[in-house]
Amino acid sequence: MNRQAQAAVLFLLGAALLHAGATDLYLRYVKAGLRPLLLASGVVLIAAAVATAWYERRRAGRSGPGHAHPEPRVSWLLLLPLLALILIAPPALGSYSALRSGTALQKPYAYGPLPAGDPVPLSVVDYASRAAYGHGRSLHGRPVRVTGFLALDRAGRPYLVRMALNCCAADAQPVKIALTGELPPVLRPDAWLEVTGTYTPRLTRDPVNDGPIPYLKVTSTRPVQAPPDPYDETWNT
Repeated sequence: MNRQAQAAVLFLLGAALLHAGATDLYLRYVKAGLRPLLLASGVVLIAAAVATAWYERRRAGRSGPGHAHPEPRVSWLLLLPLLALILIAPPALGSYSALRSGTALQKPYAYGPLPAGDPVPLSVVDYASRAAYGHGRSLHGRPVRVTGFLALDRAGRPYLVRMALNCCAADAQPVKIALTGELPPVLRPDAWLEVTGTYTPRLTRDPVNDGPIPYLKVTSTRPVQAPPDPYDETWNT
């Protein structure tokens, strides 16, 4: 691979990063807060590609025709991340990963006020932390609405799950809510549900890491489409 080819690969990789950052594609790889850094990386790669092409053109003009020294063949490996980014859009992690990882639920430093609404819209992490560590004190008498995907353990017990990110999809871990009450007759793993229900003090332990998994008493469910950002970023706050 000569310098001009390297510049072309850098340009294409930078353009692919800009495309991912300008659309929802980047959410399959990193959390939403890293979008500015992803876009900046794309700009830097494109600038490096332009500078490399300009420098090589000037150098060729000064030295005139001659024998080119081939670059190491290993440099063609630069194409691999480019092809992966363009051709492969990995699905979000689902029930298979969730059931093989322990809950990432952690005790928060404090609880903010509940959002307005009836039912109250809460994330999986927010409900689980209030129920498990806050003992439901802020939830008494308030119906809640939570959205996540379904996971069924070996005994068929249903969980509402959201994979939580610290940085990127590689470190995603599940936060789980066990479901009881009025459930659909057919439960399909990885299906996304909007669940309305009320707090119950019932609690179970995750068989993987013995972490707390609170229950939610379901009063109604509604199937929904997977959100553009399938991950939750608030587990460590």
